[in-house]
Amino acid sequence: MKEAKRYLLVVEDDPGLQSQLRWCFDGYEVLVAGDREEAIAHLRRHEPGVVTLDLGLPPDPGGVSEGLTTLQEILSLAPGTKVIVVTGDNDRANAVRAIGMGAYDFYQKPVDPELLALIVDRAYQVHELENENRRLQQQTSHKAPLEGIIATSPQMLKVCRMVEKVAPSDITTLLLGPSGTGKEVIARALHELSPRANKKMVAINCAAIPDTLLESELFGYEKGAFTGAAKQTRGKIEYADGGTLFLDEIGDLPFDLQAKLLRFVQERVVERIGGRAEIPVDVRIICATHQNLKQLIAEGRFREDLYYRVSEITINIPPLKDREGDVIVLAKAFLDRFAEEQKRPIRGFDPEAIAGIEQYDWPGNVREIESRIKRAVIMSDGPSISLDDLELDVPNDEAEAMPLNLQQVRDEAERVAINRALNHTENVSDAAKLLGITRPTLYRLMEKYGMAS
Repeated sequence: MKEAKRYLLVVEDDPGLQSQLRWCFDGYEVLVAGDREEAIAHLRRHEPGVVTLDLGLPPDPGGVSEGLTTLQEILSLAPGTKVIVVTGDNDRANAVRAIGMGAYDFYQKPVDPELLALIVDRAYQVHELENENRRLQQQTSHKAPLEGIIATSPQMLKVCRMVEKVAPSDITTLLLGPSGTGKEVIARALHELSPRANKKMVAINCAAIPDTLLESELFGYEKGAFTGAAKQTRGKIEYADGGTLFLDEIGDLPFDLQAKLLRFVQERVVERIGGRAEIPVDVRIICATHQNLKQLIAEGRFREDLYYRVSEITINIPPLKDREGDVIVLAKAFLDRFAEEQKRPIRGFDPEAIAGIEQYDWPGNVREIESRIKRAVIMSDGPSISLDDLELDVPNDEAEAMPLNLQQVRDEAERVAINRALNHTENVSDAAKLLGITRPTLYRLMEKYGMAS
């Protein structure tokens, strides 16, 4: 297998030093740039792993350091690139500033080629290790990121990483997202990854219990507190002692009860209905809602002080239509599960069904796709699930709109990128630099896609 080229970009305006540095790095394809524009063109075209940058480049017409500006642009375009800044004897302050901006290391002139080569080798090793680490993370990200969660999209992987960070603490957490997105699954993951995992997680849906009963469900009551209170009864909060309390649909909590819940959240004590004793409860609190709490606050239907108490950390769970690629992953996982449960020999989805699943908006989110796949497995007469089996309201032309041919997808992406580059620049040469390709290559692509030059 042919070994990939190791590109090193040397940004230096001194022709003598350019010539010296061009030949002193064995094992590298050395690119040389004399100014910022040329450096950025090389960066876009070759994506070098390491850059040596002379901070003493002449300032721009406004007097701003060209070296620091170049550094900032390099790190913006290629954050993984290791930049070694090269400074003069009296420029230590700018070297320190460059390190603060994200440069990997600095080296002071006069240049010792052997020492600089060692620094470059070390920087390239770090660059390759980081790339390998990213590749491994991407490979593992295609597995279930958390117990019970099926996802490969960047949006949900970000949620999962946040859950992993938050779970070990006792911080009160608010889960926001439309109905059916899996807020209870996320709450369960927070509990299972916490030090309280061996204790109870007690869940209560504030929207499912009548207002007149919700207070007694949460806080419990003493014997004789009201008609029918025949014995002392602990509330759900007390049952969660030592574990996790999950308050689902907290946006539906009656306004009068919010003040009592606020006191519990602040003090971690409860008073049963009809009682006087303050009962301490050691519990981690997780809340969830599909409602816009800030809007409810503006309408006077939710207490602002309670909102700030329950949202010490907020995790936003995106709707299914905004999770890139998750809908097909979920569909296949549910198909495998329900085909096994129902003992149906169904092998997969036909092409129209796949296209329909991708195009449908899924207003009911994960809950809806689970329900539709289960029904389709039961009702299907064929060896695979069809669009009709799913009963999705997707026009046939839309179901066929998404190209599954990789070359088509690439061609469309190329065409869009070229069009944007031409619109953002004055001429073909500038557009080619922006795209990181040569001008002849851009002309060939423009001819391929029928674009006027």
